[in-house]
Amino acid sequence: MRKGRFIDSFIYAVNGIKTAVKEERNMRFHLCTAFYVYLFSLFYDFTKTQYAVITILITGVIALELLNSSLERCVERPSPDKYQIAGVVKDMAAGAVLIYSIGAAVGGILLFWDVSVFGKMLRFFMARTLLLILLIVSLVAAAFFTFGKAVLMDVFRKKGK
Repeated sequence: MRKGRFIDSFIYAVNGIKTAVKEERNMRFHLCTAFYVYLFSLFYDFTKTQYAVITILITGVIALELLNSSLERCVERPSPDKYQIAGVVKDMAAGAVLIYSIGAAVGGILLFWDVSVFGKMLRFFMARTLLLILLIVSLVAAAFFTFGKAVLMDVFRKKGK
């Protein structure tokens, strides 16, 4: 295999990831979630092994989401005689993401559920108003990044009625 072709495979992979981030809401949600998981992990005394588990869980969800998105595109507009099969394929791929995501969430709860650390986080942010404001602003930015301006503006309009 030529060197150029090997490097090209990485370029194609990065292009696929960029497309998923740009076009797939769930991918943006998983990336934002990963950011906050790593951010809040700084309040814990995790071992290297625990960080490895967190990383495997996060990358597993993201990798499965990429596979799910690619399968959905492959079977997006099948011929009428293949429509039912396409729907089953899409549902099964989404089911794989759901099952792994539930497992990752359970793993996250097992690793992160520590009331004393929750108190530590609360005290940290309450003592640092600027960081609390930055956290809130980042959460709003993450919501806009994930769901888009139009969707969020619809939510605010409905609450105003």
